[in-house]
Amino acid sequence: MDKSFSGFCPDSLEFFEKLAANNNKAWFEEHREDFEQYLMEPLKNMVSDLSVVMLAIDPELVVIPAVDKTISRIYRDTRFSRNKSPYKTCLWITFKRRSPDWKTAPCFFFEISADGYRYGMGFYSATRETMDSLRRFIEAKPAEFRKAVAAFGRQNTFTLEGDRYKRQLNPALPDDLQQWHGRKNVYAICRRPVDGRLFTRGICDDLRDGFGMLKPLYELLWRVCG
Repeated sequence: MDKSFSGFCPDSLEFFEKLAANNNKAWFEEHREDFEQYLMEPLKNMVSDLSVVMLAIDPELVVIPAVDKTISRIYRDTRFSRNKSPYKTCLWITFKRRSPDWKTAPCFFFEISADGYRYGMGFYSATRETMDSLRRFIEAKPAEFRKAVAAFGRQNTFTLEGDRYKRQLNPALPDDLQQWHGRKNVYAICRRPVDGRLFTRGICDDLRDGFGMLKPLYELLWRVCG
């Protein structure tokens, strides 16, 4: 890409709103140029601008600014969904390693919709085996685990999320470890409404700083679960 990321624009969000109200092929094809200009071009530029930063975090991350490489498709998979709308009303980028089953590997992400944006790192859909590996590490090496997540505990940008079991799997663990141990999935996420950062290069800077902050946790997840 020969352009630098300079932010999204109000038309980017308006496109999602109009698509939600006109979610059909005829409307989308009529406005495909808007889609490319207001969403695909800035997303590709964002990926390109972040590529050096992401490769410094993990040289094995895919940083190709293209659909199905780092950028999600706009088309929905309606085969197993009651919602037969053909197009998504949000888009996202992911920085992940090449993997036959990337859903169970940790990755970095950014998502934008008409309502706002979110970004972070974690598993899209961790398996029970993946989370069991993390639990065994927490139980066997609590001091080492605490050291790896210490920086996460001192920040206020991201929150820890992921469905939790109703009952504690190991009641003997202290509270600070329970919040990690008892989850079915785990990811760190920052959620923001539409704000001025989204329309400037500032959002790219936020991703750079945020992803860098999550690097120790990312490395731990790969070490234990990858």
